[in-house]
Amino acid sequence: MKKLLVLLIALLYSVIAYSQNSFKAIIKDSKTKETLVGASALLQGTSKGTTSDTSGLIIFTGIPDGKQIIRFRYVGYESRLDTLKFPLTQSKPMEILLTPEGKGEGKELNEVIVGATRSSRTIANIPTRVEVISGEELDEKGNMKPGDIRMMLAESTGIQTQQTSATSGNSSIRIQGLDSKYTQIIRDGFPLYSGFSGGLGLLQIAPLDLKQVEVIKGSSSTLYGGGAIAGLVNLVSKTPNDERQLNFLLNGTSAKGLDASVFYAQKFKKIGTTIYAAYNHGSPYDPSHINLTAIPKFNRFTLNPKLFIYFNDRTTLNAGINSTIENRMGGDLHFIEGEGSPQHSYFEENKTGRYSTQAQLDHKLNDKEKLTFKNSISYFDRTIKLPDYRFSGVQVSSYTEANYSRTGERSDWVAGINLVTEKFNENQNSSFPLRNYNYNTVGGFIQNALNVSPKFTLETGIRGDYHNDYGFFFLPRISGLWKISDHFSTRLGGGFGYKAPTVFTEDAERIQFRNVLPIDVTNTKAEHSYGANYDITYRTGLFNDQGSFSINQLFFYTRVNNPILLTSLANGDLQYQQPQGDLNTKGMETNVKLTYRDFKLFLGYTFADVTQHTLNKISTYPLVSRHRLNNVLMYEMEGKWKIGAEAYYFSPQRLNDGANGKGYWTTGLMAEKIWERFSLFVNFENLTDTRQTKFGQIYTGDITDPVFKDIYAPLDGFIVNGGIKFKL
Repeated sequence: MKKLLVLLIALLYSVIAYSQNSFKAIIKDSKTKETLVGASALLQGTSKGTTSDTSGLIIFTGIPDGKQIIRFRYVGYESRLDTLKFPLTQSKPMEILLTPEGKGEGKELNEVIVGATRSSRTIANIPTRVEVISGEELDEKGNMKPGDIRMMLAESTGIQTQQTSATSGNSSIRIQGLDSKYTQIIRDGFPLYSGFSGGLGLLQIAPLDLKQVEVIKGSSSTLYGGGAIAGLVNLVSKTPNDERQLNFLLNGTSAKGLDASVFYAQKFKKIGTTIYAAYNHGSPYDPSHINLTAIPKFNRFTLNPKLFIYFNDRTTLNAGINSTIENRMGGDLHFIEGEGSPQHSYFEENKTGRYSTQAQLDHKLNDKEKLTFKNSISYFDRTIKLPDYRFSGVQVSSYTEANYSRTGERSDWVAGINLVTEKFNENQNSSFPLRNYNYNTVGGFIQNALNVSPKFTLETGIRGDYHNDYGFFFLPRISGLWKISDHFSTRLGGGFGYKAPTVFTEDAERIQFRNVLPIDVTNTKAEHSYGANYDITYRTGLFNDQGSFSINQLFFYTRVNNPILLTSLANGDLQYQQPQGDLNTKGMETNVKLTYRDFKLFLGYTFADVTQHTLNKISTYPLVSRHRLNNVLMYEMEGKWKIGAEAYYFSPQRLNDGANGKGYWTTGLMAEKIWERFSLFVNFENLTDTRQTKFGQIYTGDITDPVFKDIYAPLDGFIVNGGIKFKL
């Protein structure tokens, strides 16, 4: 009997051994076909797993017969599930291709294609440091603020939005502490938000029709011309593909706001189209009960249609129109609600009309070379009215460019010429001197990205611009990327910048340009700058590749020589003067990303030391948080739930009157329940109800003629918004 039992056990073991299989595969990048060292493979439903060796090879043993599911993972890449039936008829290792993640959290660790650098390389292979907000993060931020992109940008490290009107909500963007006039905002490579048209730009751009937002910090004038001293923000629009996109969004707020928008995109055989339309409404809102609007009354209509023509495999044309009409009125709550009186008569009204055309023609000469021609024409009409004051004018600008690009195995080239025109005509509303100007700039540029070795890439560029009023500018830039190992990489770069002065700055916007004299061109020079960034990145897998950790440490420095300053004269007028001195910003940014299964934690810290040097005097630059903390925790059950919590800290800021503001925290919570074709979302913004009105009065004088202090903290306090999104 014992002998029979031993025989049965031996037979059982032989059957089990026979039914165990082995599996070999080589893990590669789907685009570059480079092998991925340290990629993981996990047999679903078991604890069995392995990682790829230095040749990208994995070897699995002990796999049972039948259908088995294997999950492949690598940091920065999308997971892949393969269902295989064992035993396999496998004579050589299977090739497993992993796709770089196309979704972003605003950090440079993602493998997405960027266009802000005029290169078609992935973000991991570009020497210039670029931060990308795309995919899911755009969608999440759209839940919180569907009507504009202020929150999306402000919640990134190193970026701060500055409110310039206490009652109308007008805001601008600051990068690394520098005034918004030093940041260039472009859309699909077109500079549509400069000069007078930049005052309300952040409030009139919605995220629904954006594919991604690209941010380059530091002097970037070499890329697109003057104005990018602090940095560059490129808004990339969605494009059509074969699968139809039809998205609807309806959002309401506890402050009686409403956002309704629709986006449609589809590609047919020879043509394609995208159409974005939106209506945004705000009701006058005064949570502090001081009879002044923290949120103004406004109605905004937006229509952005675009047509794509695919002539053949080599030639494509796209042309579109962006149009926005808005009437925005803030001020005394009684007056706004139609109950005005001599004691309640203050108001601030902004009427704007924004229209622009864009056209781009791409022609491939061959598989490596391409010609691109692009043009945009913009018309911006704005009227600012106060009880005893009116400022209005029209800005007409254009951008024309022709460029040639060549992509090689080791080296990429792009070279081109462009013409930028900007003309502002102020309406004669009083006897005050008009602030008209007419700027024309002709420029040429050439840029090269060279793979010096498999681990080192060098990017160099030169631009020459001739400005009709301020002469010639020579703008070199250089950046290098060194991939130290599979876990470490580092970048170093720098360049020159310049800005042609206009009256349209934060200081002038804050007082609605009242008593601001025209720029004295004969006694003013363009502002020149130079700057440099250095950063190092570390990333690795954690918990048997069920999670990941990455950290990016950036150090920055930018100096602006002889900046123009708005100075009070004895007669009460204000004039831009250019005393000897400089404005410089230096500091660091730290970004940490930690993931584990369905959880993602993002931590960010910004230290910005911004000082103004005027003759022998050194002062702290106003309205800059020296220390900022960004904290975001996300839980995402793919295709079912998204839940997020966030907290932001701003250290005390020096104000223009010499006083110091208070440090403060803001917190938020959002949730979204997702089904196949629609989702419901809710967002609790500023849970702590942080408001500057809790720190003290925001104006001096009488409410019929208030003189507002600097706005450095939220005014609208705790607000709940929620809505529904459809994908048809």
